[in-house]
This record gives sequence, structure tokens and C-alpha cells, in this order.
Amino acid sequence: MKAETRPSRANRHPVDEVLSPGKLAVYGTQHVLAFYAGAVIVPILLANSIGLTTAQLVHLINADLFTCGIASIIQSVGFWKVGVRLPLLQGVTFTAVSPMIAIGLAAGGGTNGLLVIYGAVLVAGLATFFIAPFFSRLIRYFPPVVTGSVITIIGLALLPVAAGDATGGAGPTSDPTSGKNLAYALGTLALIVLIQRVFKGFMATVAVLVGLVVGTLVAWAFGDAHFGAVGDAAWVGVTQPFYFGWPKFSIAAIISMVVVMLITAVETTGDVFATGEIVQKRISRDDIARALRADGLATTIGGVFNSFPYTCFAENVGLVRLTRVKSRWVVASAGGIMILLGLIPKAGAIVAGIPHPVLGGAALAMFATVAVVGFQTLAKVDFHDHRNVVIVATSVGLAMYVTAQPQISQAVPGWAEIIFGSGITLGSLTAIGLNLLFHHVGKDFGPAVAGQPTGSGLIRLDQVNKMSRDEFVQTFSGLFQGPTWMVERAWEMRPFNDTHALRRSFQEALFSGSAEEQRELIGSYPQLGSQFVADGLSGEASLRDQATRGLTFLPEQDRDELAAITAEYKERFGFPLVISVRDAESFDRIVEQGRARLGNCENQEHAAALLEIAKIAGYRFDDFLQDANPIHSARTRWSRP
Repeated sequence: MKAETRPSRANRHPVDEVLSPGKLAVYGTQHVLAFYAGAVIVPILLANSIGLTTAQLVHLINADLFTCGIASIIQSVGFWKVGVRLPLLQGVTFTAVSPMIAIGLAAGGGTNGLLVIYGAVLVAGLATFFIAPFFSRLIRYFPPVVTGSVITIIGLALLPVAAGDATGGAGPTSDPTSGKNLAYALGTLALIVLIQRVFKGFMATVAVLVGLVVGTLVAWAFGDAHFGAVGDAAWVGVTQPFYFGWPKFSIAAIISMVVVMLITAVETTGDVFATGEIVQKRISRDDIARALRADGLATTIGGVFNSFPYTCFAENVGLVRLTRVKSRWVVASAGGIMILLGLIPKAGAIVAGIPHPVLGGAALAMFATVAVVGFQTLAKVDFHDHRNVVIVATSVGLAMYVTAQPQISQAVPGWAEIIFGSGITLGSLTAIGLNLLFHHVGKDFGPAVAGQPTGSGLIRLDQVNKMSRDEFVQTFSGLFQGPTWMVERAWEMRPFNDTHALRRSFQEALFSGSAEEQRELIGSYPQLGSQFVADGLSGEASLRDQATRGLTFLPEQDRDELAAITAEYKERFGFPLVISVRDAESFDRIVEQGRARLGNCENQEHAAALLEIAKIAGYRFDDFLQDANPIHSARTRWSRP
């Protein structure tokens, strides 16, 4: 019997790579430092709002860090069907801040309000755990136009948070006019960029950590980093379950917190897809279910250990992208460090001494990289379909509206504050809703690909997929000159999922033809600058092509020069000179290209002509889309010379 072979190290995905203990410690510390400010801000805001004492706040911070560590290990390491096993660090969701404050105040504030909050958190965590597999079945409603929009929104919406830290943080320490704050923030950012430019390997991956440490040391030298709280903090602080008492349960509070977790599930889904893009790992329905189960379990644990609802932290998604360290065990080590910080208040106090402007400078780089991941995902979207343009533009626009003007949430009813209180939440729900409206509701499935939008000749993709061979050829034969065998073979590749697939079918058909078929096709293209083109005798498409570079009304000297080149070319190769003139910058460039190609052999020119025909067909296809989609037409009209 053949011995079972174990997968080699070379076949191991970078996500599963176990680094050396030293690297795990350093990279894990970098994640903790990048995450720390966001981790503690929720308990600080909640404690101040519902009237908790300083001692109670310290316990909340320790409990938060302790539970963050447990939650991060669950998500990154995973067990059974819990945890997505990606480098995703868990933190308290900002979405829950406003609802928790409202719940706490409605219950009278103080520890009484806190106990009602914990009751709602416990139930919401369990609900999330059990609905995870059902929510994951909705993954088909998260195509790149949705996930790309959500990821972009997450990155853009976090940038103001980084900017707030860069100006000194929230409250009286904030001073946007402070040159010192500006110097710390930009200095830290510049150092991170410089390290990534000059160094490679390990040093480049710890650029954020070095930036934070150096920035803090410089601020300390100038008296702007304070570590007095370290002496006051205890050496050991054990987080006790139900420290504030047994939780209390309120139906209204529970419903509110379940809604929070449903919205958080959307954000988690976006973070999982973003991380999958970064580490180059395909995300399946089971992955989403595992991630949401981890959220639910971590939230339940948070209710027991005096913490709050948990979700994947987008801040650290940006760090993974920036450092390109993909191992999930780095996040697991960060989880271990956070557990340690939660048990040793003095260690937490040292981390808390990092000045806000230094942290903000590093965060600007990290959060912006999340948006870049969103841009990369959106690059896969078919923007020839104007519906996708509307989805992205509207969701991003509304997200930035709420992010720039957070007071908007005060203008809506109480039940809607949870949605309008976060640009990430509003933008994500908008992207999902519009995708459903445009792509899953109604009879018009598929983008318009040809015809006039105001007339009866508008043709949509679903109609293209139902066309007979003759109808298809009649509609798209104008992409090429002469024979139609390419269009007929493209028809055989139906159905087309999007306009990219339709465009690609023509190119594949073109290059699949025999040498004789291709030669006949090349010979059908008119001579550049000929009178036949100017008079429209070679077809409207040829006239439109050559008119873009003025070849239909050339001065006599230029016309004679081009005619001499094209005549010499045809005599040498036996077929006309084919150039995609829309790619040429000027008439002189067309002439230069024609002369250069005279020096090629016949086989080279046969291949070159096919490439030029493919380019011409691509431009003509764009013309079809412009006629059918007014938004795309307006966009492309100003994007081309």
C-alpha cells in the first residue's frame, strides 16, 4: 500500500504559514499597536455616556482587550465550523456604540444600564451564531460591485478617524492647527513610506511598528508622550465573568442589539472578502458562515466577560495589505498579546501612552490601503453596465455624506439612527439594496449593449442571449469589415454573463479562424485615408474610426504621403495596412507606425493586422455601449483624447 503523502511546504497557502516565534511576536505586536486605539475607544465612549466611574472604565478596558484576544484567536485559528481562519483581528464594533448608550440610559445609566446592555449582547451573540449559515446563503447577493463598494467605503470612512487622531484625538486635545501634531503625524507617515521604499524583507513588513515606536520616542523626547499612568496601574488584573452582576434582559434592548449584529454581519462579510482579495484566497459561503459564527461566539463571550459585540476590524485588514504578511498565526499571536495586556494593566498603560498624532499618521497609511483593496475589487466590475455605476456612486456618496456630517443621524427617527449613525452601515446597506433592485428585481436583466436608449431599438444582454444566429450577426456584424464568420462563432459561445464575456467572445472567435479566413478578413479593411472612406462607401464604422484622427479630410500632401505608404505595404504583403487609428496620438504617429511595419515579415504582419482588427472591434463595441448607455457615454467621452 502506498504511503500517504503529506502536503509539502511549497504547497502550503501563505495564510497557513507558521512563522518563527520572533517574527510572530514582532508582527503580532504591530497588529496590537495599530489596533489599540480603536479597541479602547468604545468602552471609553460608553463609560462616559452612561456615568461609570474611572475604576469601572479601567475594568472595561482590560475586559475588552482580554476578550479581543480570545475573539481574534477564535477567528484566525478556528475550530469545528467556527472561525474563518484568515488573518482577521476582532474588535468591538463601532456600530453598537449609539444603541448601547441608548439602552444604558433607558435603563437608568450606571451599572444598571450596563447589565441590560450585557443581557442584550448575550442574546444577540447567540442569535448571530445560529443564523450564520442562513446569512451565508445570501453570498450570491454580494458580487464584486457590492463587495468592492463596501470595502472602498470601509477604507474611506475610516480615514476621518485617522485624521482625527492625527490632529490630537477626540476632545480637548484635538487641535487641527497645531504644527506639532502635524509634524508627528506626517513624520510617522513619511518614516513608514521611507522604510518601505528603502528596505525589503523583514524591515519593510514592520514599517508600521517602527514608525509607531520612533514617533513615540520622538514625542517623548519633546515631552508629548506621557507614561504616568503606568505607575498607577496594577501589575495583574483578572477579568471576572459577570463582574458587574448578572445580566438583565429587555425585549426592546435585545431587538436593537440583534439588528446591530445583522448590520455588523454585512461589515464582516465585506472584511472577509477584502482579506480574501489581499491573501488571494477564494471566499466561499462556508467561509462567511464560519466568520459570522466566530462573531456570534465572541459577542456571547463578551457578554460574559464584561465586553461588547465583536466584528472583524477593518483597521487591521489595511495592515495586512500594507505589510503583505498573510499568515493567520500572526493575528493569533496578536490575540495572545492582547490577552496578556488584558491581564497586565501596566502593559496596557504603556501602549496607551502612544500619542494620538503618531497613531493617526500610521492609520492614514493603513486605512487608505483598505480603500485600495476596494478599488482593486471594483476593477472586476462591468462599468459598461450603467446600473453598476449607479450602485457604486450612490452607496459611496451616501456613505461619505454621513461620514462627513455625522450629525445627520439626529435628523432621523430613533430606530433609523443605527443606520444613519455610520457611513459604513448606510453605504453597505445601500450597495446591497441597489444591487437587489437593479440586478434581481424586475424584467430587464442584463445591461444595454446596443441601440438608442430613447428608442425601441435598445438591446439588453438577456435579449442577446436569446437571439438567433441571424439576429446576432445582423446586430454585431458592424464590429468587423466584410465576412461574418467571427460573429457567427461568437454567437456559439452564448450565454454571456456580462458585457466583458460578450466582448471577449468576439476576440476569441477572431483568433480561432483559419489563416485563409483571417486573410480574407484583413483584406476587407479599407485603405487608410482613402476617398472611399471619406465618402462613406466603406461603411459608417470605418468613417467613424478614421474621422477620429482626421484621416477623412487630409491635406493633399499628407494624403499623398499616406497613400504612398499604404500602396507600398499592400504591394509587399498582399493585404491592406490595418491600424487602429484611435490608439494613435496623431497623424505623424500613424505614418511612423506604417513605415516601421514595412520592415516586418509577412507572418509578423498577419499577426499584427489581427491585433489591430481586435482593437478596432473593441472601439466599435464601445460605440455600441455608448449608444445604449448614456451614463457610460458621458463618462467615456471625456476620458479619451
